[in-house]
Amino acid sequence: MEQTLSIIKPDAVKKNVVGKIISRFEENGLRIAAAKKVQLSRHEAQEFYAVHKERPFYKDLVDFMVSGPVVVMVLEGNNAVAKNRELMGATNPKEAAAGTIRADFAESIDANAVHGSDSKENAAIEIAFFFAKSKIL
Repeated sequence: MEQTLSIIKPDAVKKNVVGKIISRFEENGLRIAAAKKVQLSRHEAQEFYAVHKERPFYKDLVDFMVSGPVVVMVLEGNNAVAKNRELMGATNPKEAAAGTIRADFAESIDANAVHGSDSKENAAIEIAFFFAKSKIL
């Protein structure tokens, strides 16, 4: 059973589509093993996205991620990383396939509704950033 991290970003939380997004995960064979709604501090957002620190969009990404609460989840299932990425769709919602989360709920490449781990290795790191092992059920 594979695990991955999913974040429902501030734009989707503000639009009140958290339940619709979670339904997509559950209807496609992913189980929620842990979940919480949090307001990231600037330090937490900077640390979480540190891999992008040298990229031109880093500051805007951090600003966006601290602009409102997010819902952070551990999703679990067969091929969870790939399944979550398939459900999310392309980073740019204009390029996302019809019926994907980003095609249906995202507004722009910056306000793109969700984050998902891009590999099993990064999933383990990202999950540990937000959840103690004892909180994953």
